[in-house]
Amino acid sequence: MLKKVYLIVLLCTMFYGVNAQELGVRFGDALGSNSAAVDAVFGLGEFSRIHADVSFGNGVGVEALWDFLYKPLGGEAFYWYVGAGPSLFLGDPFLLGVSGEIGIEYHFNGVPLALGADWRPTFVIIEDTDFRTGGFGLNLRWVFNK
Repeated sequence: MLKKVYLIVLLCTMFYGVNAQELGVRFGDALGSNSAAVDAVFGLGEFSRIHADVSFGNGVGVEALWDFLYKPLGGEAFYWYVGAGPSLFLGDPFLLGVSGEIGIEYHFNGVPLALGADWRPTFVIIEDTDFRTGGFGLNLRWVFNK
């Protein structure tokens, strides 16, 4: 019971710190299946965020990556990021692994849109052990609170 209380307090504290959010789509390779995904970004501060996807292709994929932002790339609107986090694919076969991410992103000035491209290599641990280097994607998100 005490572990559940700690988990609830941790989740509430984490979501309290979430500020600017983005929501959109990601097109590309997700754990070996070409798919479209609901793409969301939850800011955790000035230099980090959670980049989460739910993809639909030959199954359902879920990824939640913790990204670190690096902004000094040609102005305030253009920057790059790296991150890592868990990946899950509910389909045939079932896959569980860890994905890395590196990408670039541009936030349009005066329009609340973000356009990005990323690469997500994945080390699959469960159903088979494999390293997948596909994972290229294109993101288009609406930026809230801008």
